Amino acid sequence: MKPPRVLRSIRFRLTVLYSTLLFALAGAALAITYFAVAQTTEARPLTTRDAKLYEGHSFVRRVSYADISDIEAAVNYDTLQYLRTYSLIALGGLFVASLGIGWVLSGRALRPVGAIARTAREIQATDLTRRIRLEGPRDELRDLADTIDSMLDRLDRAFQGQRQLIDDASHELRSPLAIIRTNIDASLNAPEATAEERERAVAVVDRATTRMSRLVEDLLATARRDASELTDADVDLSALAREAGEESFLPDRPLHLRFVTDEDLQLIGDADALRRAVGNLLSNAVRLAPVSSTVTVATGRSGSWLWLAVADEGPGIAPDDLPRVFDRFWRGSSPSKERRTGLGLAIVRQIVESHGGQVAAYSELGVGSTFVLWLPALDRSDDSPPPTEDPYPRT
Repeated sequence: MKPPRVLRSIRFRLTVLYSTLLFALAGAALAITYFAVAQTTEARPLTTRDAKLYEGHSFVRRVSYADISDIEAAVNYDTLQYLRTYSLIALGGLFVASLGIGWVLSGRALRPVGAIARTAREIQATDLTRRIRLEGPRDELRDLADTIDSMLDRLDRAFQGQRQLIDDASHELRSPLAIIRTNIDASLNAPEATAEERERAVAVVDRATTRMSRLVEDLLATARRDASELTDADVDLSALAREAGEESFLPDRPLHLRFVTDEDLQLIGDADALRRAVGNLLSNAVRLAPVSSTVTVATGRSGSWLWLAVADEGPGIAPDDLPRVFDRFWRGSSPSKERRTGLGLAIVRQIVESHGGQVAAYSELGVGSTFVLWLPALDRSDDSPPPTEDPYPRT
């Protein structure tokens, strides 16, 4: 049979520990005092002697007497007896009092733990807004509570991001599904529809399904980056940039691709993921670049950071839109007729941040845009952030 819950609590164990230590210390102090007094005084029971009392030559009676030293020893003996008796009584009372004091002190010490436990019980998976916010001195329990609050902040942001992704994906899928359903009901299933109307409906359905397929692929890529770990290996950034250019630069009109790369740019990372990030930037540049313009892929180093830039000569991005270009499902006012999923640049940011890097965008209306990937170098030895200026100026 299990003991009562109170006997299994930390508070009870701390109480026993506190009272035991206090009782042991008090007992040791009284024992030392008792033995010190006993060793420095002569104590023994009173011993008397008998004597005959005479008046003149006549015997009167017998009397008992003791020497002064014997009387002093007897007084010391009685004092030690009283000291021992009252010390035992005091130890018993002290033990009871120590239990009460230990219970109160342990309760005060564990009060923050109770606050942490209550908040943790009240937190639900769908509501991570509660925080402990423990007050009091900056001790280990305060650090524990602050750490849990920080963890809850990260979990809350992650759950909000997932909910936002689900909402945005549902909204994006609803439109092509509605288009497919409308065309099937209006043209393909209608017996009076002409061949031209059916052909046009098939083309619309094909575009909608292509858009849905692209969206699903991007969502799967986002989920893989969230769930899987990186396959770390040594990566040559310049070689990776050229490989990504050869694989991803597939224009449907006359465009030029130029490489401006430095040597010996080594980092640790997932080469496949980084190639996908560069490929997404190149696809974005190809989509917006005017005919006969040049798309540039450049690499270099600034301090302990490596950078890879993809620059185009497209229409540029408005200054108010620059902070949002890497958000999920953001498209902006693109002149391209092709309908995009709005996940390409978000995947780029996700890949780079999973490597401990950062992304940046620089643009000028009517001149073009430059997207930069900042990645930590293999021999990085400090924690300084990447530079904020464009590493590949158009001048």
